[in-house]
Amino acid sequence: MLLQDTQNSLRPNGTHMAGIFSTTKNLYDQLISEPQAEKTAAASRLFLQEHLSVAAEMDCELPEDVRALEAWIANKAASVGKQYAAYLEERNAGKPRRFFTSKAHALHFLQAVAPTKLVDGAWLYGTLEHWQDPRFHPLIRTYLEELGDGVAQMNHVLMYRQLLARHGCEAPLALPDEYYVQGTLQLSLAYHAQEFLPEVIGYNLGYEQLPLHLLISAFELHELNIDPYYFTLHITIDNAHSGHAHQAVQALLQQCAGGTDPDFYQRVRAGYQLNDVGVGSGTIIRSFDLHEELLRMLDQKRTFGQQMHSDFCKLEGKTVNEWLSEPGQMLAFLDALEARGWIQRGVDPGQSRFWHLIAGPDALMFGVFTEYEQRLIYEWIADGWLMQEEAKSSARQRQFKPARGSRRKAESDTAVCPADRTQLALEPLSEPLETLRQQLESMPRIERMATLINMMNPSLHGTPEGLLATRLFSSQMY
Repeated sequence: MLLQDTQNSLRPNGTHMAGIFSTTKNLYDQLISEPQAEKTAAASRLFLQEHLSVAAEMDCELPEDVRALEAWIANKAASVGKQYAAYLEERNAGKPRRFFTSKAHALHFLQAVAPTKLVDGAWLYGTLEHWQDPRFHPLIRTYLEELGDGVAQMNHVLMYRQLLARHGCEAPLALPDEYYVQGTLQLSLAYHAQEFLPEVIGYNLGYEQLPLHLLISAFELHELNIDPYYFTLHITIDNAHSGHAHQAVQALLQQCAGGTDPDFYQRVRAGYQLNDVGVGSGTIIRSFDLHEELLRMLDQKRTFGQQMHSDFCKLEGKTVNEWLSEPGQMLAFLDALEARGWIQRGVDPGQSRFWHLIAGPDALMFGVFTEYEQRLIYEWIADGWLMQEEAKSSARQRQFKPARGSRRKAESDTAVCPADRTQLALEPLSEPLETLRQQLESMPRIERMATLINMMNPSLHGTPEGLLATRLFSSQMY
């Protein structure tokens, strides 16, 4: 359900948290850097309450009777499957991609949803405190799997970071504030789970349902030669029969065993609706404009290139340094390059002198532009030519298989079975980590588990220490 379109979003700066943190992004950053700070806790609690008040007023698709939930989930999964089958039929009939017009478009999407993906699973962090209560084990199991059971290659946050890095997308984009709403909600739930437990359960129920956009995204990323494994992993792991979607239902049913408190279930429904608060994936996809993104990127890059160029070359009476000296000149600069013949649009970019200056190991400006930035330039120069080239090959649909570099090819990346968790926790470690492991294991069990939980918070679980803590916690709980 993550990032579905909604008409019920708060104005980014129109909440009562103004005066504590001026923007959602500021609160998001603070929840990562200093989650336990008093003002952070106060602001995130208020942020959560405000968005829950919006969610509570939204229409909820969950059945009124919790006993009908399992059948409802099964029907929902079947409906998504039918919609995806219809999508595949459209594509086989020659229709274009539904989401991504180009590779640059897809890479922009990956960066735009990064604030949410980089805190994947965070909303369940607070459930770890209930590790002795079997009713919470489905939720805890889900959180541990989001963390890859302590295996770095299977940790979802690290996996997404590597996906971004592989395509030169590590540096965060300057995103609109509302793009941080979902990530901030997840972090807020993480640190207020004891007070908002029904909402955590409801949010988890919504988040772990398999959405159509995930299936389409994986298919189209593969077509664009972007490894879709992060997305295909969530397709398989979130399945309604035995995966996270199933665990989400079981967690709710176990909490309701012995009778359903109407107020509890209403709060679950509000938590479920939190998934629909904020900007949606459809909005993010439709917001991409290649020309505008290119100008934004060049204007941002301009500040680092000032005074770095010699003055022997002039375009339209200005040196390159003069073109880069002030904001708002990039459109005219591109026009000047095109007028001089350095850029030839609508044909293979290899015919443009400017492209050879920035691309390839022998380029004079090698390393100045990241892969993503080069892709923006390439597609803007290529213009209609690129679409024609894609049209020529559209009849040759590739069978869906792992993209080059897919993690599914690496034996070391294979997820560890539950029976192997104890052994995994005993594998050889570097000296500092081995010392830490011994210190942890020397603690009384209750103290040790509390320490491990602290090391597994959304900001730390991807560190070597956090991965070790996750392995130890997993092995000692099951």
